[in-house]
Amino acid sequence: MFFYAKMEGRGCGGRHAMHRGGGRGFGHGFGHGFGGGRRGGGGRGERGGRQRMFDSGELRLVLLKLIADEPRHGYDLIRSIEELTGGAYAPSPGVIYPTLTLLDDMGQIEAQQSEGAKKLFAITDAGRAELEANTKVVEAAIARLTAVGEETQRTDSASVRRAMGNLRQVLMDRLGDRDLNKAALHDIVALIDEAAQKIERL
Repeated sequence: MFFYAKMEGRGCGGRHAMHRGGGRGFGHGFGHGFGGGRRGGGGRGERGGRQRMFDSGELRLVLLKLIADEPRHGYDLIRSIEELTGGAYAPSPGVIYPTLTLLDDMGQIEAQQSEGAKKLFAITDAGRAELEANTKVVEAAIARLTAVGEETQRTDSASVRRAMGNLRQVLMDRLGDRDLNKAALHDIVALIDEAAQKIERL
């Protein structure tokens, strides 16, 4: 199952627009639209289940928290959120970078000198004050992201166990067949070896 980030208001236009209001105004409605669940096929991102990962303004605070932990590039922030959710959700650059621009315009982060073309962002005193004013909102958001990751890990582990059990049962049934000849046994062993090699290369 996928999640998508929806932000409303001014700033970036369309469904990726960002609310420009103050931090204390983001305290309502953050408990809705967060569900666990597994990824669907076809890749990662903001498609699929049509459930909201962030309410208006919440992504801004999560990015501030991650940048407060240590200066980060935009790509680092995408990967950090993806890691928190166990790979179930990765915000798109079309959401992250406009939000970083907004935070920069608001004076809550600033670009630092870094090697290469990537901008390394650090939090400012204004950004820290914003985080302090919204501590509970930030903690709740991080907790929900972590919960999604834990649920993803549980369901993914369950899928592996189911597949292993299915393989075991099929092997027991097939190997217990008295009509099984050496050629078929050789084919079974070859298939198992091939699967093991493919998994090892992932």
